[in-house]
Amino acid sequence: MTAKRTDARKVRAGRRTLEIKRPEKVLFRDDGITKFDLVAYYHAVSRRMVPHLRDRPLMMERHPDGIGGKPLMQKNVPDYFPDWVRRAVVPKEGGEVTHVVCDDTATLLYLADQACITPHRWLSRVDRPDHPDRLVFDLDPPDEPAAGGSGFEEVRWAARRMCGLLGELWLPGLLMTTGSRGLHVVVPLDRRADFDTVRAFARDAAGVLATRHPDRLTTAARKAERRGRLYLDTQRNAYAQTAVAPYAVRARPGAPVATPVDAAELDDPELAADRWTLRTVEERLSDDPWARTNPRGRSLRTPRKRLERLKNAGS
Repeated sequence: MTAKRTDARKVRAGRRTLEIKRPEKVLFRDDGITKFDLVAYYHAVSRRMVPHLRDRPLMMERHPDGIGGKPLMQKNVPDYFPDWVRRAVVPKEGGEVTHVVCDDTATLLYLADQACITPHRWLSRVDRPDHPDRLVFDLDPPDEPAAGGSGFEEVRWAARRMCGLLGELWLPGLLMTTGSRGLHVVVPLDRRADFDTVRAFARDAAGVLATRHPDRLTTAARKAERRGRLYLDTQRNAYAQTAVAPYAVRARPGAPVATPVDAAELDDPELAADRWTLRTVEERLSDDPWARTNPRGRSLRTPRKRLERLKNAGS
């Protein structure tokens, strides 16, 4: 998805016209992808992407010198950001942080102009930052796959089992390639539970799945204890932790994109974490797999009871 160069310095987004500074600056050197290409991409996907960012504090992953330079993982909004960019002040231990909130296309494009290649979103919203509306299981390939598995096949295998367990708990599991190494399995929540409750639920669910498949799955945080098994990572389910947003570009060669997928695609041997890129994801925009799933946030009250029964039964 390469941008047209006509009047490349100005982009219209809603009621605002943004001037893109140094639009020909190359951010992905080996791929020839410029800052304006990044802006044009985010303009094209904004209708799909902004709803996943709206009302959430963001962490900006900025690459002012391109992906070969040192990244800036920035939480606080710089003073020079324009007044129309929404801010949210949220507490942290010993103080507070003023985050960007991306509620519209203009803000998304402004962030791209600031060389923010990847926006990372909170799992909660600004009005109730202690109560997430997303639960995330992060599945990356093991360093040395066990049981004869290999690479991303282990991730696809684990994702099938995780979605199966969530089905037993009467919870939906939304799947997304991360554009990096693995898959995220996302559960929409009703925001009644706080982070401690959600994280404990995620940890116990991962424990049940690891108990069922001890030769291929583990909840061991230390790499030395995993012994080639895939780690069921639930660490993102905590206050102020972030996860990559759907349709976000990753700062990796080829500009891969975090892309929602359907559960049936887990059977596709071509599926990989970097399957879609800035230049190829356009084919996905006409059909959003997540739109075919009821997006209503779910309570963990009944699923917790079901999970306890599985734990007590040893599986």
